[in-house]
Amino acid sequence: MFGALAKTFFGSSNDRYVKSLEKIVSRINALESHYENMSDEDLSSQTVLFKERLAAGETTNDLLPQAFATVREAGKRVFGMRHFDVQMVGGIVLHRGEIAEMRTGEGKTLVATLAVYLNALEGKGVHVVTVNDYLAARDAEWMGQLYNFLGLSVGIIVPNLPEAQRRAAYACDITYATNNELGFDYLRDNMKHSRAQQVHRPFNFALIDEVDSILIDEARTPLIISGPTDDKTDLYVTVHAVVTQLVEEDYEKDEKARSVTLTEEGLEHAEQMLLAAGLLETDNLYDFENTQVVHHLDQALKANVMFKRDTDYIVKDDKVVIIDEFTGRMMDGRRWSNGLHQAVEAKEGVRIEPENQTMASITFQNYFRMYPKLAGMTGTAATEASEFFDIYKMNVVTIPTNVPIQRIDEEDQFFKNTQDKFRAIAKAIAEKNVTGQPVLVGTVSIEKSELLSSFLREEGVKHEVLNARFHEREAHIVAQAGRLNTVTIATNMAGRGTDIQLGGNVEFLTEDELREMPEGAERDAAIARIKEEVAAEREQVLAAGGLFVLGTERHESRRIDNQLRGRSGRQGDPGLSRFYLCLEDDLLRIFGPDTLFSKMMNSNLEDGEAIGSKWLSKAIETAQKKVEARNYDTRKQVVEYDNVMNDQRKVIYEQRADIMDSDTVDDVVTAMRQDTINWITASACPPGTYPEQWDMEGLKARVADIMGEEPPLDAWMEEDGIGPDDIEQRLAAIADARMDAKMAEIDQESWKQIEKSVLLDRLDHHWKEHLATLDALRQVVFLRAYAQKTPLNEYKQEAFALFERMLGAIREDVTGTLMKSQLRMTPPAAPSLPDLPDFLTSAGLMTGHIDPLTGRDNSDDNDGSRQREALFGALAGSTFAQAGPGGAQVDDPWAGKNVSRNSPCPCGSGSKYKHCHGAVSQSAGRV
Repeated sequence: MFGALAKTFFGSSNDRYVKSLEKIVSRINALESHYENMSDEDLSSQTVLFKERLAAGETTNDLLPQAFATVREAGKRVFGMRHFDVQMVGGIVLHRGEIAEMRTGEGKTLVATLAVYLNALEGKGVHVVTVNDYLAARDAEWMGQLYNFLGLSVGIIVPNLPEAQRRAAYACDITYATNNELGFDYLRDNMKHSRAQQVHRPFNFALIDEVDSILIDEARTPLIISGPTDDKTDLYVTVHAVVTQLVEEDYEKDEKARSVTLTEEGLEHAEQMLLAAGLLETDNLYDFENTQVVHHLDQALKANVMFKRDTDYIVKDDKVVIIDEFTGRMMDGRRWSNGLHQAVEAKEGVRIEPENQTMASITFQNYFRMYPKLAGMTGTAATEASEFFDIYKMNVVTIPTNVPIQRIDEEDQFFKNTQDKFRAIAKAIAEKNVTGQPVLVGTVSIEKSELLSSFLREEGVKHEVLNARFHEREAHIVAQAGRLNTVTIATNMAGRGTDIQLGGNVEFLTEDELREMPEGAERDAAIARIKEEVAAEREQVLAAGGLFVLGTERHESRRIDNQLRGRSGRQGDPGLSRFYLCLEDDLLRIFGPDTLFSKMMNSNLEDGEAIGSKWLSKAIETAQKKVEARNYDTRKQVVEYDNVMNDQRKVIYEQRADIMDSDTVDDVVTAMRQDTINWITASACPPGTYPEQWDMEGLKARVADIMGEEPPLDAWMEEDGIGPDDIEQRLAAIADARMDAKMAEIDQESWKQIEKSVLLDRLDHHWKEHLATLDALRQVVFLRAYAQKTPLNEYKQEAFALFERMLGAIREDVTGTLMKSQLRMTPPAAPSLPDLPDFLTSAGLMTGHIDPLTGRDNSDDNDGSRQREALFGALAGSTFAQAGPGGAQVDDPWAGKNVSRNSPCPCGSGSKYKHCHGAVSQSAGRV
């Protein structure tokens, strides 16, 4: 009570914080007249002056008032738009690395220019992150005009951009990109073998647009780069056929956890069918040998029972495309892991792509936490403020609107079933349509969008349907949702980032209507006409009550509902919002309290009748809080498990960076060789044991496997007083001598490159295998809970032990590869003779001397000199390859056949053997 009273008198902590920023805004406003009097050249030259001040030791905080005033004046000259004072507050919040919650239509894109410009002055690069490629391209082109006016460079990252252009875009002062592109580029960079191939610069500052969508909604799914594994198409198809024969009594499904499990009867039924199909290696389904089949059985069951077409995915161009449950957008290129995507493909009868093995992975949480400074903006973040602070250490600041909100938010309307609800929605839309009031309808799935569309067709209401099927037209459809008599059905998040203006969006109308019209007086007149028409139509829409936002059901997150409401009431415009609910909605059916169902079902609610009450709204809010808590736990669990991998990932990536940056890695290779010898010796001759207890045969085998030769261990053991330390020293001496001899065969620069290449290659190989092992461990570690153990702690311990084992395997593999490998000079493979044209296939029509190595006509090369030049020119380099016990292997078909070195070469070149193929044999292993 005291807190509420204090809030009444002093305002909330958010209000007090925003008020404290007004002093800085006043300083910015005081500079406005000074910058207004500057010429364009003087204004743009401020960037150079600011950079000089930073170089002299000042900070970005010192420059903030002048920099913000500069951007405001540049905005007026470039766009004809002046930043409002509340937008200046938002810019300060973003510069401080916090989240600015600003209502829809308050100009977040323009606010971003303030913080982006100021932080770009340091020259370290600023990343502006958007939720899709369209927004990245639009904002880069639009806001790029301002940045270019002020002398800053702007780049954009889009899919399939060539590496050189991608690297150039990252080198710009400001780079626009989607979160996926940034994350994948980071992973790809850490799979490359030189710094020159990488595209990212060191992390500096990232500003995330729609920060809740990226850091909350998409944070449950890690980014994964994977490669194909063995094709198991027949297995997926056969297991799917088994699952389709199961009946409802054979399994139990939990819609809250989105899981499905077989009952005892179901297990027996499935086991019999799998045995009949010949998929089980033993009679018991859960024997170790059948682990893979059981895994695919579980995935096929989940695909058939829990995953619904047009809700979780769609089938487009004979491919299964995932639909984002929050945005309703298609997620091209994304695939469910662990065989689930293949199970869905088998269900839909489309081409089954091979399963993939993880080669690199990271969550958005751990990716974005690598930025020293991170900021974000969105229309809805307050409900997730605790999560933003717990995971990202970012405060949420609610920025007041420039003009008070006039939208009316009506109570929810509650119906008995889906049919009654949609019939009432169609009638309400038809009534508004008669008055001309535009209607934006938010649905939670494609299925619901198309169901409502059928009801509207019955009512004779013309409308647009926007969902994952029509993603390409998203922005254009939503932009015109504020026009007179317009009815737009969209998934709740569709078109996010697109401004809905009453009367129509001039920019999009111009693009749609005047796309083919060239620049000139005629185009200018057409644009003026469009602006007049939009202004006149706006007045009509205002008179009709503004935009009516209608929600067909509550989303599981209150934040998504608030985003939908926020599409109406832009910049003080009038508006209306209302939600329609029923008992069959997923939220209430799955998460609603039992008392809610019983009270509603026992009431005398007639068919088609609607009720609304505060008690009902409270119950719905309680259900939403339950789901939000569950989703937060899921995201928190994802990041807790990824934190374990992240620590290891940092070690591996840092080691890769050190290897790439080093001129030589000889010290690393030497240390690995010594550690390997110490390890295998300690394993065979444990400390504190007697010689007769040592495993000398095992040591012989290990040494031979790693070094490629057997040391005289038996002779050493006959010596008195021989100990493990002596064996280690002698093995190390042999290994060092062998490596010194190998290094003497090749120039030092080439050897350095060989060592680096082998080290990076083996590091990447074992890291990839380690990721696959951790994936498998993550899938089963929850079973430890049955033994009263904490799965996360068990995962940490197991992962640490696996990491230590991987490091040992890398040391051993690198040592063995370098010691057993031999250098050879590899001649090019003999090409096949060129095909002759049809008219030259008869004997005698064409003669020539075709070089068996180059395929060239050497008819005038009588002494073979030109051939030898070509041959040894092609062999000027050396390659690194494995060789058998006989030493370097070369492609000399006459090697070992006692051909005299002074006799003519059997290849028919006319040269002596020692000057032709014999020269290659003698040169093998020597550069």
